[in-house]
Amino acid sequence: MTATGEPPVDLRAFHNEVEGHLLVAAARAEARAAAARFAAGLDWLPAAQRAEVERRFAQEYLTLARASWERTAHRGEELRSEYEALYRGLRARLLAGLLLGLALVVGVDFVVLAAG
Repeated sequence: MTATGEPPVDLRAFHNEVEGHLLVAAARAEARAAAARFAAGLDWLPAAQRAEVERRFAQEYLTLARASWERTAHRGEELRSEYEALYRGLRARLLAGLLLGLALVVGVDFVVLAAG
């Protein structure tokens, strides 16, 4: 709780939510614009049918955009998992190398001190 008695704001979550709303709004605007461009070539259709074609086109556009975003997010999660595993492996090897180097230095010091 903050001094005002309200729960603290998670700025990252808030930023992500706002960004999501902006992306959806932009996608909807793009869908409407693409639908209007497509339907403009169908001037032989009555206005009501052209409006229905625009509506369906925009809906399909948004469906495809959503599917693309979901695939991208899923692939991002896969890559993150792969990179985290690689990072853990590299970190373990680095730690092992450092410990081996430290053991080698201590061993050499011990031999030098014992010989002297």
